[in-house]
Amino acid sequence: MKLVIGDRNYSSWSLRPWLILKQTELPFEEVRIHLSGVGAKAEILKYSPSGSVPCLVDGETVVWDSLAIGEYLAEISPSLWPSERKMRAEARAISAEMHSGFVAMRRDMPMNIHASNPYDIRAAEVDTDIARIVAIWEGCRTRFAHLGPFLFGRFSIADAMFAPVVWRFLTYAVHLPAQSRAWADTMYALPAMQEWRAGALAEKE
Repeated sequence: MKLVIGDRNYSSWSLRPWLILKQTELPFEEVRIHLSGVGAKAEILKYSPSGSVPCLVDGETVVWDSLAIGEYLAEISPSLWPSERKMRAEARAISAEMHSGFVAMRRDMPMNIHASNPYDIRAAEVDTDIARIVAIWEGCRTRFAHLGPFLFGRFSIADAMFAPVVWRFLTYAVHLPAQSRAWADTMYALPAMQEWRAGALAEKE
């Protein structure tokens, strides 16, 4: 398999399937395209019909959306979703909510691993987004902590979908309650997350 990604420092969408592949230890080739570089769009279109990253190429199969890539990989590695039906439905629901929601947070708190921009005054809609995310994390950890350290016990696509928020909350110094902080610390400590961070910090563009 080949995974086409953008800049590690900024491309939150690229991080998600990359992290899934790393956590499942499925072999893949990484193709990184500097998104602001000359000819970037044309280069991406060589792989992705949508002209955007990430894009997974597996032989003749092409998947060009983060959540769709996760679903594709879950068919290879079913443990990427919880085995219990109701937990699996909830994991899918919060993954879809992350995929399509939290517009204000995305706008005002873009992923930027290089940066440190703590501030206390945020737009009300950003605080609403943060509160909802924390409620999701707290709810999952309250009910499933006995199963393991991730949102549903063991690592799942849901953890990958929220992984970029870990970097956002670090960059913008968002205070977290204890259970959410414990999950974020678990994610931050993953070797794959540290590898992504090292790659982001090495980018000079």
